[in-house]
Amino acid sequence: MHRVSRHSVSSLLLRSSGSSHRSSAAAAAFSNSSSPVVDNGSKHRWHSGGLTSGRRIPSSSSYFPQLNLTNRFFLGGLYGSPAADSDVSSSSPPPVGEKYEYQAEVSRLMDLIVNSLYRNKEVFLRELISNASDALDKLRFLSVTEPELLKDAVDLDIRIQTDKDNGIVAITDSGIGMTRQELIDCLGTIAQSGTAKFLKALKDSKDAGSDNNLIGQFGVGFYSAFLVSERIVVSTKSPKSDKQYVWEGEASASSYTIREETDPQNLIPRGTRLTLYLKRDDKGFADPERVQKLVKNYSQFVSFPIYTWQEKGYTKEVEIDEDPAEAKKDEQNATSEKKKKTKTVVERYWDWDLTNETKQIWLRNPKEVSAEEYNEFYKKTFDECLEPFAYSHFTTEGEVEFRSVLYIPSIAHSGKDDIVNPKTKNIRLYVKRVFIQDDFDGELFPRYLSFVKGVVDSNDLPLNVSREILQESQIVQIMRKRLVQKAFDMILWISMSENKEDYEKFWDNFGRYLKLGCIDDRENHKRIAPLLRFFSSQSEEEMISLDEYVENMKPEQKGIYYIAADSVTSARSAPFLERLLQKDLQVLYLVDPIDEVAVQNLKSYKDKNFVDISKEDLDIGDKNEEKEKVIKQEFGQTCDWIKKRLGDKVGSVQISNRLSSSPCVLVAGKFGYSANMERLMKSQTVGHILPFMKGRRIFEINPEHEIIKSLSATCRSNPEDEEALRAVDLLYEAAEVSSGFTPDNPAQLGGKIYEMMSMALSGKRSVPAEGQQSASSSPHHIPQTLEAEAVKPGEAGRHK
Repeated sequence: MHRVSRHSVSSLLLRSSGSSHRSSAAAAAFSNSSSPVVDNGSKHRWHSGGLTSGRRIPSSSSYFPQLNLTNRFFLGGLYGSPAADSDVSSSSPPPVGEKYEYQAEVSRLMDLIVNSLYRNKEVFLRELISNASDALDKLRFLSVTEPELLKDAVDLDIRIQTDKDNGIVAITDSGIGMTRQELIDCLGTIAQSGTAKFLKALKDSKDAGSDNNLIGQFGVGFYSAFLVSERIVVSTKSPKSDKQYVWEGEASASSYTIREETDPQNLIPRGTRLTLYLKRDDKGFADPERVQKLVKNYSQFVSFPIYTWQEKGYTKEVEIDEDPAEAKKDEQNATSEKKKKTKTVVERYWDWDLTNETKQIWLRNPKEVSAEEYNEFYKKTFDECLEPFAYSHFTTEGEVEFRSVLYIPSIAHSGKDDIVNPKTKNIRLYVKRVFIQDDFDGELFPRYLSFVKGVVDSNDLPLNVSREILQESQIVQIMRKRLVQKAFDMILWISMSENKEDYEKFWDNFGRYLKLGCIDDRENHKRIAPLLRFFSSQSEEEMISLDEYVENMKPEQKGIYYIAADSVTSARSAPFLERLLQKDLQVLYLVDPIDEVAVQNLKSYKDKNFVDISKEDLDIGDKNEEKEKVIKQEFGQTCDWIKKRLGDKVGSVQISNRLSSSPCVLVAGKFGYSANMERLMKSQTVGHILPFMKGRRIFEINPEHEIIKSLSATCRSNPEDEEALRAVDLLYEAAEVSSGFTPDNPAQLGGKIYEMMSMALSGKRSVPAEGQQSASSSPHHIPQTLEAEAVKPGEAGRHK
């Protein structure tokens, strides 16, 4: 794995493809010969209209109408000239070929393709380009032992030309081609694959090497063209044969014809040309721009150059005719210098454009690829402008073989809150360098890692990968485990960076994704937990990891304490923390709505259980059984008295070991929702909490607080004291608020507080001035609080 340094935002460099000569002489240059044009004296380049790379055809409304392909088997004279094309109407009709019956019914064939193999019509171009790549790969491999196969020195490439007006697409490769018998064997039988036979022969001879990585299944891939075509013409020339043959078939026919090519204008030196006559509803596939887009999407990383026939333009200055009146005026003024008037026009022309420029860096040795190349590939492939946080380039071999390059983006494009989108287009799956799909629902990557971007290229998956294959394939399961492992390695590497700001930025963008992983992916809890970050009672400004928390734990501490709240301020002021802070025990603040659920799913970390300090039976390691027994005996009657008053509002009333300054607190039971979770559930759209999840509430009192001592005394002397009972009600409702619960009747609570304040203030005003003076004049006077007056508002009312 490598680290990508981050710089300022840089613009993408757009490479210009194809030739761009700007001379008018070249614009008018046409070849009227059907023989190949010599390119640099070494290889022939076969092209449309006899154009070499660097020649162009002026764009005009009359150019494409010249390509009358009604009775022709190639588009635009792919290996001929426009002059020859103009004589199409006067040419003799093609000879009738021999008729052959398919070995399978066409209806069954089309049903198989449309309903089982392909659900998207766009894939026809991907399949045909894959077949062309097959033919080129096969030729290159065989030429090692049979150099005579390359006697016609034609560039190994793929060229696609379209006629938008007539709905015609022509795909030409300079590969191995087919003989007459191979046409019958490969195109007359469903799923009969010349490539498959070739690979089987290699395997049987034990000569298979790294170069035999062909796509295969030519028969089925070829018939995908009938998804959009009503008629297909295949013209092919094998270097093993002296003749060129033409195969022609229609989608609705049960037979096809094969004949020998006799027209000199249609001859090619080697390879195969497919001419597709599109259906009326699918003629949009003949748009040159759409074809180019499909090639870039599906076949960007095919190892051979793919050229598409595109309209281009360049600007030039041309003279314009002068107005006669202005010309006469210029003649009269002989002293003035006469200047020619010009204007800028755009000259349009057609030329070949190299479409698959981006190189497949995952096939290269990682040691040979620079950081700049990784960054450039990332920006072009995923349309990014910022460099990634990190990347990982690796190859997996053995039971499953695949190559991959993964990236962690520098920012979250979908927004920090959008983490539940089940489908992303961040992982692009290729099979032998042919794009298959990027629409996944957790098959290759779990949803919580959907922010990771990259490409995956497998040699073991079929081209027609369906949703069912992705979900059930053992190969995909193995790939998923390896990809997830590498993704976590990258994140861990960022977290260990010397610059802490790196991981802080990562966590700010993708922290919630990892928390979601605590819920969705139990198998990877050990990988996720060290990457989590939280605020704590000892680190309110900077987040800490669980490892840092465990290192700072007290020897007697048994668990990892946490409290869930809506903010650090709320968590800091919660009464649950009082005794823990006194004992210098660190408490995690879970202030993100997903935090509490994530931690509950983790359950423990390094054999330390997570403990919610807002729930009952909190053990902070300082139990004194004898002291607790004495306190329970002393305040047992008080607890029963308070429970009787509160009734079903609480499950029980207990002595608290977590309070130091507060008189009471309301804690949740061991099972069910905490106060924070109740608040979150009520804020949802449904806003309904199931009764069994609400849990019981425990009212804990602080026996050392003056209010509790006063109530305890009243309980023993006068348990029916109305003011004391009202004080119990007020204590409960105040504890609800301070403990994070939502009161059932906030207005009633407010009214009680206002009444208490009014009584307290009235009682303070009614104290005699003489009493105040005599009390203050006593040298041994001990000031007394008004707390008792506030608790017993009845007396203040009588004063009033």
